[in-house]
Amino acid sequence: MGTQYTDDVKSSFDPKSQTEDTPSFDERTAEQKAIDDWLPITSSRHAKWYYAAFHNVTAMVGAGVLSLPYAMSNLGWGPGVVILILSWVITLYTLWQMVEMHEMVPGKRFDRYHELGQEAFGEKLGLYIVVPQQLICEVSVNIVYMVTGGTSLKKVHDTVCENEDCPKIKLTYFIMIFASVHFVLSHLPNFNSISAVSLAAAVMSLR
Repeated sequence: MGTQYTDDVKSSFDPKSQTEDTPSFDERTAEQKAIDDWLPITSSRHAKWYYAAFHNVTAMVGAGVLSLPYAMSNLGWGPGVVILILSWVITLYTLWQMVEMHEMVPGKRFDRYHELGQEAFGEKLGLYIVVPQQLICEVSVNIVYMVTGGTSLKKVHDTVCENEDCPKIKLTYFIMIFASVHFVLSHLPNFNSISAVSLAAAVMSLR
C-alpha cells in the first residue's frame, strides 16, 4: 500500500501524466507575462534607479509644493513644521509598506493597487474597496492639475505679455491647452518614456 501511495504521489507531480486539457503552471505564467508586457506600468522592467527617484519626487513633492506656502502661512512655523514632519513620516511609512508588500507572496508581484486589495480582502471585495478610491483619486488629481496648469500658463502669458495690444485669452483656453499636452503624454507606452518629463518636474519641484 505504501508503494502504491508513493507511485500516486510521484505521478501527480509528473508533467507527462497531465493531460493536454489540464493547464500547466508555465502556460498560466506565459499568459500573465503577456498581460504584463501589454500593460504600460509593467511593459518595461529596464528602468534605472534614478528613474524611480524622478518619479517619486515628482509624485510626492510636486503637488505638495504648490500648497506648502499657503499652509505654512496659515499654520505658522511651529505647527507647520510639525505637520510637515508628520506628513513625511506617514509618506515614508506607507512607501516602506508598499515596497515590503510588492513581493510578499513568493513568485508573485503586486504591481497594481487592486491586486493588493484582492490579496488582502478577497477577489470581489478587494476590487470594491480599492477601485472606487483609485477612480476618485485619479479623476480629482487630473482635474486639479489641469486647472492649476491652465492657471499657471495664463499667469505666464499675462506676465510676459503686459501690453494692451496682447489679446486677452480666457482661462478655459489655457486649461484646454494644458489638458491637450496631458492627453498626449498619457498615451506614452510606459514610465520610461516620461523620464525626461519627470526629471524636469523634479528639478522644478525642488527649486
